[in-house]
Amino acid sequence: MEFYKIQGKNQLSGEIAVSGAKNFALKCFGAAILMDKPLNIARLPEIADVHRMMEIMSAIGVGVKHDEHNNTVQVDGSSVKSGDLRETSVGKIRASVLLIGPLLHRLGEVFVQHPGGCVLGKRPIDLFLDGFTKMGAEVEEKSDCFVLRTKRLKGATIVFPIISVTATEALMTTATIAEGTTVLKNAAQEPEVVALAEMLNRCGAKISGAGTSTIIIEGVEKLSGTEVECIADRLETATFAIMAAATRSEITITNCVVEHVEALLAIFDRMGVPYSRTENTLTIHKYDHVLKAVDIRTHEYPGVVTDYQAPLTVLLTQAEGLSMVHETVFEGRLFYTDLLNRMGAKIIMCDPHRVIVQGPAPLKAKMLESPDIRAGIAMVIAGLIAEGETTIHNIYQIERGYERLEERLQKLGAKIERIKA
Repeated sequence: MEFYKIQGKNQLSGEIAVSGAKNFALKCFGAAILMDKPLNIARLPEIADVHRMMEIMSAIGVGVKHDEHNNTVQVDGSSVKSGDLRETSVGKIRASVLLIGPLLHRLGEVFVQHPGGCVLGKRPIDLFLDGFTKMGAEVEEKSDCFVLRTKRLKGATIVFPIISVTATEALMTTATIAEGTTVLKNAAQEPEVVALAEMLNRCGAKISGAGTSTIIIEGVEKLSGTEVECIADRLETATFAIMAAATRSEITITNCVVEHVEALLAIFDRMGVPYSRTENTLTIHKYDHVLKAVDIRTHEYPGVVTDYQAPLTVLLTQAEGLSMVHETVFEGRLFYTDLLNRMGAKIIMCDPHRVIVQGPAPLKAKMLESPDIRAGIAMVIAGLIAEGETTIHNIYQIERGYERLEERLQKLGAKIERIKA
């Protein structure tokens, strides 16, 4: 068992480079199963979720050649042998639903247990199953798994009742070699959706409209492999920016796409967080004034995405006045605020979707446990600004999304250690 030990009240400084986006890299693995030649992925984030996905791919016969030193992987989906995902790590990573459609194309039959990931309230896979059904798959629910079968997937018009990034990506990828035309309405517009569509088009797909609410996919006979570099992780960019603001530090974030975090910068403008930007760098400047309280309501991209919410709530504990945080996506994503209250924060939960934050509140170190990726990184930020020594357990959850976190923060001057119990 490993945990972080953090000594707080230490100002940071320097540069930190953003890694490749987890939420793009994971989606490439499913797409590779459709390709008749290998897919080469560069700027691969070396994180737990990506390693877990590679384990799943190897278990079903996909060729995986991973060069961790150079952050690259070659994925040869043409060698896939099994559509039985029940005995793999699929139950621990939600992105595994991206494999279902490609495996149906390749093998005609898929067995999958209920996918896992963060514990964030109800995350049903009905959107995926309904979409595959509309495309011609038969779905049978058994006590331990879902069984999907098809002879040939066909294009369909699919209207998502709610916006879902992973469902958009799964059905867009599946539709690339389905017979006929698929139209996805109320689709997600995230940069990772656009990047995935661009990569698939380079492989021979015919996708238009990615980045809008309506995506049209004309099915093709086959996809070829290509080389792709993961886009910058906008969630890392936002995390490091909020960390700099919370610790009142001068930090320059490099290798990022600042356009992807403009909703966060709009919040910084309202709060009084000073920053400067170029196309690919974002510098948060030191300041000595009190930040202003603001209300935050999460929304799908290009709004204030739910993954910003927990780190922002930590920042709001240091702002003057009352802030309302309204989480609209996951009903379980505010429960971590009890941990912040243990540290001295003044947060009142109105209901599972809303909390009121009163600041500024001095935080004090505590022994904590990470509930999920984003709440976990929020605990790290809280530890950096708290008085005393904070310990954070269950860091596996954090490392599902952040590569070599303690090493990178140490280079900024953070007093954080990874301890083996």
